[in-house]
Amino acid sequence: MEGFPVSTEIQVKELDKRASGQAFEVILGEPDSKGEFPLSPPKKKDVSLEEIQRKLDAAEERRKSQKAEFQKHVAEKREHIKEVQQKAQEENNNFSKMAEEKLNQKMEANKENRTALMAAMNEKFKEKDKKLEEVRKNKETKDGTEEGASED
Repeated sequence: MEGFPVSTEIQVKELDKRASGQAFEVILGEPDSKGEFPLSPPKKKDVSLEEIQRKLDAAEERRKSQKAEFQKHVAEKREHIKEVQQKAQEENNNFSKMAEEKLNQKMEANKENRTALMAAMNEKFKEKDKKLEEVRKNKETKDGTEEGASED
């Protein structure tokens, strides 16, 4: 194990002996101070101006690429929204046309029914007028015969 301090003193104590196994306690002594601390920071290497510039250029390219990807994504979303709105508008127009056609059909049917009803009522009134006319004629003829009979 590299990087970890190594102990010079190790003690082993036997704790228990059983049929199923044995138990031990291991006691480690104080570590040697010669070992290197395991979490020491890595030694920094000198970075040249050209390498810094190259890294900055690469970061700028990544930013540009991400921006282009984002703009492409936004444009696709806008196109999708536009298509959905256009489809909704078409469906709305179709619904309006169908509703208007149904309304016109109902109005035409109501107009025909009303015309037929008015014609039937006119026919009924004509028949009543004929009956009234007959009753008047019968009454006049009856009245005329009574007058003629009373004159005799």
